[in-house]
Amino acid sequence: MDIHPLTITQVVILLAVANGAPLVAKKVLGDRLSCPLDGGLAFVDGRPLFGRSKTVRGIVLAILLSVLAAPVIALSWQLGAVIGSAAMAGDLFSSYVKRRLDLAPSSRATGLDQIPESLLPLLVCRGALALSGPDIAICVAVFFVGEMALSALLYKAHIREQPY
Repeated sequence: MDIHPLTITQVVILLAVANGAPLVAKKVLGDRLSCPLDGGLAFVDGRPLFGRSKTVRGIVLAILLSVLAAPVIALSWQLGAVIGSAAMAGDLFSSYVKRRLDLAPSSRATGLDQIPESLLPLLVCRGALALSGPDIAICVAVFFVGEMALSALLYKAHIREQPY
């Protein structure tokens, strides 16, 4: 199987845009336009569905910025929409699982915080991007390591509230 370095780079950039957009929005906008995606609903276990940190604003901006960024890196805006949407679906899945595990919003869950939001978009776009198994593994690994490193930098820059 061939490895596609350009495609890996493009996808990792879009994943970073999608996953970084809600953090930047929170820093820039504070609580303005911040409405919890789950509307404060509790699941049957009494815990929040996703939690207060998952907002409509964050999801919309993640998808919108992915749509805008895709053509800049020579991908279609439609692919940007799919990658941004799937990344947010993966992020929501992580939050849902973390609430079931009774972990606080924004708490650390290494692996659970990085893998679904990178793996799901890769699986959804596998055919459209001609991604091989090694391409997907490399993308997830690069995103995982990059997110861990970037998280510490964003904390030092006062963009993230937690150092992870």
